[in-house]
Amino acid sequence: MTPPEVVILRELLEHPAGFVSGSALAARLGMSRVGVWQHMGRLRAQGFAFEAVRSRGYRLLRQPAGLNLLLVQAHLRPRLRKTDILCLPEVDSTNDEAERQLAAGRRTPFVVLTRRQTLGRGRFGRVWHSEDNGNLYASFAFRPRVEPGRMSTFTLWMGANLCELVANFCQVPPGIKWPNDLYFGDRKFGGMLTEARVDADQIRDLVFGLGLNVNSPAGALPAELAARATTLADRVGRPLDLSRLTAAIIGRVLSAYELFVEDGHRDTFADLWNRFDLLRGRPVTLVQGGRRITGVAGGIDDEGSLLIRGENGRPQRFRAGEVTLEPG
Repeated sequence: MTPPEVVILRELLEHPAGFVSGSALAARLGMSRVGVWQHMGRLRAQGFAFEAVRSRGYRLLRQPAGLNLLLVQAHLRPRLRKTDILCLPEVDSTNDEAERQLAAGRRTPFVVLTRRQTLGRGRFGRVWHSEDNGNLYASFAFRPRVEPGRMSTFTLWMGANLCELVANFCQVPPGIKWPNDLYFGDRKFGGMLTEARVDADQIRDLVFGLGLNVNSPAGALPAELAARATTLADRVGRPLDLSRLTAAIIGRVLSAYELFVEDGHRDTFADLWNRFDLLRGRPVTLVQGGRRITGVAGGIDDEGSLLIRGENGRPQRFRAGEVTLEPG
């Protein structure tokens, strides 16, 4: 059942410039106007502010700046309103929490959100700086029951979808650096981490983790990251509505997952990737174990491998490795 507070917020968000009468809210909720007032009091306790005018009703004046589950639910599109979302003030890692929830039998798909991670991580176990400062830390859990071989392009597909969403939401085009980093120019603003458990010949559990620098203030990042990182707010020039952005991302990730599992993404994947590929046509160095391969990035193949053309002009394919852009 949808919480009454979410219903109230939806009605008010649908009328941002006008008022919604208390009678209309009471009828929508099937309760008295006193009951409506009580639920609005609970919203005030979370940082919402309303204007109340006799004979006109209520108008939303202010909402919490940080991540708010009720707002996320209020912004979700109708078909996603039953999405199972777990929102925690703090957790070690959203991916780890998703794995625990999967092990406990939680129904999929579900989403884990948090305001702060104490042990956030990226590829190769690297630390992901995850303070409570207006950023997004999320994990999406699935039980896809597909062959492991089909998953080679999954993170790439999700990253290209996220780039398109960010471009539309912020009106500033980002780029994706193979295989899992999101950039504006030469500064990173996000990263993805996909983890899976395999049962015989099928993927049993799949967790897609996402960290985005959204509204963290200048100086919030450690000194060693500040010169290489950025935020969506920096690029847009103003703070973003984190809860609305989160709802949009939830919708896009779930839709992209459905297309992928149904194998309906193949016709659009290459074009979408090429729109946001940060490396294509640029000199790069890939480190793979003790090897260093230098050349020009030539996009990806059908299996998601990175193509690098060396001095002989022939492309080499790489399924894994650490890539850096070279001057030139």
